[in-house]
Amino acid sequence: MDLTTHATGYACINLTLQANKVTTNRGMIKKTFSEKGIAYASELALKNVQDLLKIVDWNLENGFGLFRISSDIFPWASEYRLVDLPDFPDIWATLKKIGSRPIRLTIHPGPFNQLAGQGKTLDNTIKDLETHSELFDLMGLKPSHWNKINIHVGGTYGDKAATLTRFAQNFNLLSDNLRARLTVENDDRLSLYTVTDLVSLYERTGIPIVFDYFHHHLNPGYQTEKEAFMTAYNTWDVRPVFHYSDSRQLHEDPQARREAHADWLYSTVNTYGKEVDIIFECKMKELAVQKLIHQ
Repeated sequence: MDLTTHATGYACINLTLQANKVTTNRGMIKKTFSEKGIAYASELALKNVQDLLKIVDWNLENGFGLFRISSDIFPWASEYRLVDLPDFPDIWATLKKIGSRPIRLTIHPGPFNQLAGQGKTLDNTIKDLETHSELFDLMGLKPSHWNKINIHVGGTYGDKAATLTRFAQNFNLLSDNLRARLTVENDDRLSLYTVTDLVSLYERTGIPIVFDYFHHHLNPGYQTEKEAFMTAYNTWDVRPVFHYSDSRQLHEDPQARREAHADWLYSTVNTYGKEVDIIFECKMKELAVQKLIHQ
């Protein structure tokens, strides 16, 4: 398969390097954090960013121009400011090296982020998203959708239109740098948000839509794949990053949940003549992408 016109990437974990204990997911349970505190969190964070540099360099050596960073680099980041970490000078120096590399970096904060939420949920969401944006700031990356911070709208709270309105209002509470990086993705569940649903959000905020091929297959709404692809594509002010994976239920395990991603890649990506970058969300990470490209 020829993917030379696109930057290709995968998410968070490099299986080749993980075999040698290179990982960016070092963390701890809350009890350990309570006992060991910010000093231990700092130690783990430094090891995580040092290994992230190794992964980024491996990606460049092996033809990957795109990589999604793990959201687990800073353990219990909600409990401290990054600048207060004892190892912050070394962490920052390493992050600047990462940011200087010629690779496109993105991140996908967890589903507990609910920008349409209220009260404590909203407060926690804003703090978490701002920490992700600060990570890119520390790398020296210009605030733009080139380095996207991608989220889902979340639940509908019983009223999809009202939830989208609240999301748009809360979007204005974010820092300029975070707003410049934030993107939103279509969902896989029929009760949640299609590409069409997200257009009104784009019209109110300018937030681009990340097209997920597999999610569209599961929750297409009234659009064909090409129609949804083009709708999302036209919301971007830089070359888009879209997501691609295959169904585990269809290709590997009939008993798997309908939303489960396959370990490997079985189908080809149609970009409808457009230049887009693709994050492959397969469980076998870089190994699956390498197999796809060389088959």
